[in-house]
Amino acid sequence: MTAYGRAKIEQQKPFRLREEEAFVNLLRTADVLLQGVAETLKPHGLSPTQYNVLRILRGAEPTGLVCREIGKRMITRDPDVTRLLDRLEDRGLVARTRNREDRRIVNTRNTDDGLQIIGKLEAPIADLHARQLGHLGAVRLRSLIGLLEKARSNVL
Repeated sequence: MTAYGRAKIEQQKPFRLREEEAFVNLLRTADVLLQGVAETLKPHGLSPTQYNVLRILRGAEPTGLVCREIGKRMITRDPDVTRLLDRLEDRGLVARTRNREDRRIVNTRNTDDGLQIIGKLEAPIADLHARQLGHLGAVRLRSLIGLLEKARSNVL
């Protein structure tokens, strides 16, 4: 048997635990799905993390959010939300303003350009998600959502 044949057999060994197999499959699936999102965002010069921030801020209209709250709501935690906001502000997609009563508080909101780019991406992202997951059907999607929420509830 060749080294390639042995390596292939070793790769196909079953997982010791079903939980481990589920975890690895979850990561693989998330990676594949996120690649599609990244490709959709690429022509607009946005990363999935930047897109997530713009969506979070759209949901916080009209008041916006402070940096700490944005960080809490992000899908993927970013240790340097301030720098992420700096890049979005440099592109004119978000604006930050200091609170008049407490100057230590800096509020962030989408600019019109930020809202416009999110609006342009709404349909392409929805189409992408439909292509990625629509084949599962409504019943399986509800089941998947419930299972994922249940898995997170024991960890958070």
